[in-house]
Amino acid sequence: MNINILSKDGNTAGTIDLPEDVFGIEPNVAVMHQAVKMHLANRRQGTSKTKDRWEVRGGGRKPWKQKGRGTARAGSIRSGVWVGGGNIHGPNPRDYTQAMPKKMRQLARRSALALKAQSNEIVVVDNLTFDQVKTKPFADMLKAMGVAGKRAVVLLQGSNENALRSGRNIAKCEIMEARNASTYDLLNNQVLVIERGSLDILMEQLKKED
Repeated sequence: MNINILSKDGNTAGTIDLPEDVFGIEPNVAVMHQAVKMHLANRRQGTSKTKDRWEVRGGGRKPWKQKGRGTARAGSIRSGVWVGGGNIHGPNPRDYTQAMPKKMRQLARRSALALKAQSNEIVVVDNLTFDQVKTKPFADMLKAMGVAGKRAVVLLQGSNENALRSGRNIAKCEIMEARNASTYDLLNNQVLVIERGSLDILMEQLKKED
């Protein structure tokens, strides 16, 4: 699969042949779905907590005698049926973490990249180096490439503080290093902007193991 490489001013700076074993495969929807579910589940904190009757302060004394009042029996004012009592079957801290085998995670990311490529939603840019931290040059670059106003994820080749800080205030634009991009990140956008050097990093991560 051949795709144009754009410069920061939007002009064509060459072409690149995307590897067929990644960008040309048939996307596996089921594995991508599982990877996205895992990503979203792993973001959950699981810290919701309410107090059970034994955790609520007070209620150590039986409020009234067992018999003779003509009312229901009561052993504590902190019962769940009383105002101010404990919460019956309330949430408790839990771990939502899910896991997937490495080869399935790799397949999910390959499928996501293939889906974006086959949908013409990938833009390869020659480099994303900036001399200073300034939002306008970054915004002008997105506009020149026809990405402005679209939800975009920009994949950097490596640690690039100037690019990261220049684009972080732009609406609908998320910037990260390519090595940290999950299946969710690759799919949760309208356009995937990839720095040319990032492709080698992605290919190294996603190569099939014997």
